Amino acid sequence: MAQEKNTPKIVLITIDGLRWQELYSGADPLLITNKDYVKDTTKLKSDFWRSTPKDRREVLMPFFWKTIAAKGQLYGNRSIGNKVDLTNEMWFSYPGYNEILTGVADDKNINSNDKINNPNKTVLEIVNNTSKYKGKVAAFGSWDVFPYIVNEERSRVPVNAGFEEAKGDNLSQRELFLNQLQEQIPSPWSSVRLDAFTHHYAVEYMKKNHPELVYIAYGETDDFAHDGDYAAYLKAAHNTDSLIKELWELTQQDTFYKDNTVFIITTDHGRGTDPLDTWKSHGAKIKDAGQVWIATFGKGITTLGEVNDTTQLYSNQIAATVAAIMKVKYTVKKAGKPIRSIIK
Repeated sequence: MAQEKNTPKIVLITIDGLRWQELYSGADPLLITNKDYVKDTTKLKSDFWRSTPKDRREVLMPFFWKTIAAKGQLYGNRSIGNKVDLTNEMWFSYPGYNEILTGVADDKNINSNDKINNPNKTVLEIVNNTSKYKGKVAAFGSWDVFPYIVNEERSRVPVNAGFEEAKGDNLSQRELFLNQLQEQIPSPWSSVRLDAFTHHYAVEYMKKNHPELVYIAYGETDDFAHDGDYAAYLKAAHNTDSLIKELWELTQQDTFYKDNTVFIITTDHGRGTDPLDTWKSHGAKIKDAGQVWIATFGKGITTLGEVNDTTQLYSNQIAATVAAIMKVKYTVKKAGKPIRSIIK
């Protein structure tokens, strides 16, 4: 019984379309001074340019490199031979999220970003369907397609995404304020809200309801990249790093989560690199857009830091890894196997 009680909680996080190149090397030297993508190159260089890739990545994402690297594991730095790849061949968002959350690429049925209910069961749904975790799973996303990706209607996993407000009879003052504020602050995009709303809705829910598996999907990095705004893309990555730091601090201050929570962080797809303009894009026709990364830390995670061997991982292994940590049997056919170095 003690072992069951101490089964780790999980915070699963995705940062939409954040390239492994920025995560592992910081600001791109070919982009940070390119006035096609940066209006004020002097200011951006002051904020994020340093002489070495190591220093650049630390100033861009300090929590990843000062805390996660010291406590956990980071995969996908291809410049040192470590690789993480998608198995779907679409290389854009819905197929990427389906692969992460179900463990199986489904290029036949998931081949667009249309709002169709996912015919596949996600690990969120499978965990929520167990007697132990029923009602203890939740999802939050900036993109308004997530209720369909998770298939909220069938799975009964509550999803707050897009421009949805917090709902319920016992809303906190902060949730009421967020509802008001979301109406008053326009998003630059029609289908994606600003990540601060996603983040703080998730934080309030975690404080109040203590889900044992929570999925949080940040979106700004991808949308600013599509806009061709490299400064905003870097600032969004830097901000998301600070939001994850805040989540970690929350779990260390809340007795429900303290010293018993695992974070798994990844992305749904990569972006182009060559030709340079393809950094804005992804998809099957964009070279290298299937290259991704994984980071993890927390309860029971062996400290390996930046893994620099020739390990090959795939996004389809994440769902089974989540289930294994939570001691839930994962019987999805053809799903990727749990990542041994994480679950051991």
